[in-house]
Amino acid sequence: MPASATKSLRVAVLADSDTRWKWGALTAQRLTPAAAEVRLDGYLLRGRATPTARQLGEVGVQADSLREVTGVEFLRAMTEEPYDLLVLALVGGGVQAMLHGLRAAWGSGKRPVVVTGYVGVVYEKLADGLLLRHGADLVLANSAHDADRFRAVYEGVGADASSVTEVALPFLGGEPYTGEHRPYTVVFAAQPSVPDNRRDRVHLIDRLIRHARKHPEREVLLKLRSKPGEHTTHIEELPYQKLVQGKDLPANLRLVYGHMGEVLDRTDLLVTVSSTAALEALHRRVPTAVLTDFGVREVLGNHHFIGSGCLASWEQLDAGHQPVPDEEWVARQGVAAGGGSAGAGSYATAFDTARERIAELLDRPGGLPPLNPYYTPETAPGYLPGILARHHLGPDGVPLPGAPAADKAPGPVRQIVRRAARGAYRHGVQRVAPVIRRMGEL
Repeated sequence: MPASATKSLRVAVLADSDTRWKWGALTAQRLTPAAAEVRLDGYLLRGRATPTARQLGEVGVQADSLREVTGVEFLRAMTEEPYDLLVLALVGGGVQAMLHGLRAAWGSGKRPVVVTGYVGVVYEKLADGLLLRHGADLVLANSAHDADRFRAVYEGVGADASSVTEVALPFLGGEPYTGEHRPYTVVFAAQPSVPDNRRDRVHLIDRLIRHARKHPEREVLLKLRSKPGEHTTHIEELPYQKLVQGKDLPANLRLVYGHMGEVLDRTDLLVTVSSTAALEALHRRVPTAVLTDFGVREVLGNHHFIGSGCLASWEQLDAGHQPVPDEEWVARQGVAAGGGSAGAGSYATAFDTARERIAELLDRPGGLPPLNPYYTPETAPGYLPGILARHHLGPDGVPLPGAPAADKAPGPVRQIVRRAARGAYRHGVQRVAPVIRRMGEL
């Protein structure tokens, strides 16, 4: 292992939501050698999904510093602070904007290794999301299945695919499932945007109520991602907390929050439409069901689980069915490491290749070349400028005149105004927008 693998490392993570902070911070921990002294600085991109203190605390990762920034403020910080590793935990457009902004800010000077990837299952916008992430030194794939798909996309458009690096989801872990708990516990892992309409979400609540009444000896938990007023990666227009109001909930059905790993510690059956929680459960060998109640469709993301052996309906679960996962499929997804003849390898060594590549890049004579995204004003003149403009950057990646970039932390009045603006936005999303849509359907 090169000498740089054991020296002190400075790492920065830029995230735009609670789930991406979780992925980015945990990925940063996994990418740095255990023997290294690591300083982790967190940057939260200011926006509608900026995580709250509660959401940050739930992740359980302690950064040495953590501050909220605009995109332009972040670019400035990257020219003032010397980092060894930068993890961009952002939506695709955000990654692309930062890559161009960093390329302009750093030029041909010394720069850190830049890493990006995905929070979980990649079931939509594969080509779009991947090409927006192209240009990072490492584009992490959470499984062998994803690595093959990622390389095929890059090679298919003539882009360099050497950045694709197979790892695993950084938040897998916990003790393997050893048998039923008392009481037997069924957990439904809710998602903020799937399904996305009132009828289907009410259907899920009604089926949870029905399951709880049919099995009074069981504990049934509705695991929620966020509290009212909080946002995650996706906008939740119809929170389950509001949809259950007025319903007669049986005593053995409860709504719960908290760390998914801790909830899985007491789970006997994990049920979801398509949440990444299914992969967490499968990794621990917890029985897992991916619902077919609304069909198996790309828009739901449950098509990703075709061949997994986990597809089932609430009707089947009510009757006592327990899905049995396909070992080959599970191994290809990078979970339940070591299981199946596909040979996924050990989860404990899943990040070894990425760490070795980072160490090699840090030791590269003469430093790293400028970032080189696939999208440029020449290759995507009708697409790239709009992406950059949303982050107050010009076509060359340089901040536009008048771009927001405060020199100091916002004062009390500005903080109050900002919180009020966010509250108004969320009220519009959760209350006003659905009403307008319903009126439009009349």
